[in-house]
Amino acid sequence: MTERSSPAAPLAFHHEGHGPNASTGVAICHGFTGSPLSMLPWAEYLASQGFAVSVPLLPGHGTSWQDLATTRWQDWYRTFEQSYLDLADKTESCFVAGLSMGGALALRVASLHDVPGLVLVNPGLSFYDRRVKYVGALKYVMRTTTPIEEDSPAPATAETGDYSKTPLQSVHELKKLFRAATRGLPHVEAPALVFKSSVDGVIPPSSVATISKYISSSRLRVVTLPHSGHVATLDVDAPTIFEESAHFFRQHAGDRVASESS
Repeated sequence: MTERSSPAAPLAFHHEGHGPNASTGVAICHGFTGSPLSMLPWAEYLASQGFAVSVPLLPGHGTSWQDLATTRWQDWYRTFEQSYLDLADKTESCFVAGLSMGGALALRVASLHDVPGLVLVNPGLSFYDRRVKYVGALKYVMRTTTPIEEDSPAPATAETGDYSKTPLQSVHELKKLFRAATRGLPHVEAPALVFKSSVDGVIPPSSVATISKYISSSRLRVVTLPHSGHVATLDVDAPTIFEESAHFFRQHAGDRVASESS
């Protein structure tokens, strides 16, 4: 059974799984100010392959920037972690995946739980804007800033809610999340597949460089997406993400089963 979001209400997406891949779960996390709608094509592809899939709506998302300003990074983390734990209880192997900030949350989960693998799309651990260094003080002077927008964004996602402004309080929380995820990298030992767009106007290349430098996993693969922007799950290279991630999940779910039976 599949429960999916509608453009009017970006509810969490859940699919129970079927066929040979039904015992493999994938918990996916959307990005900052986004919703499950940006993950929906990926989630539906994996569901069509029989995987059990869960995509939660994070607190403060899908509504308004005012709501976002009242949440902390721990609220976002606990929601995604619970989504992972619920799916892990129902499957034999449960992976984590995420886009942008969702990638940082997936890394955090992988540093604290024994996941069989993780897939990250343009994961965020750093910022282009150097003013973020002072956001802890700036938030008391400026309440909001303009959202980060790419010159050539992916097609419209029908995202709902008013995020015409970005609360600096929330940017400060995002900075703290990135720091926590970075500190956890030495504890991430699971195989990792990272997709990085050649031109990403939101997250700088230093994020993937940090992952490559500090992650403990000896099985890290970085795939370049030459034709997509930041929200690559909705862009030209999306089929590459869908197909290669499905192969990754099948491969490493099999590795986990083999190691546990030996």
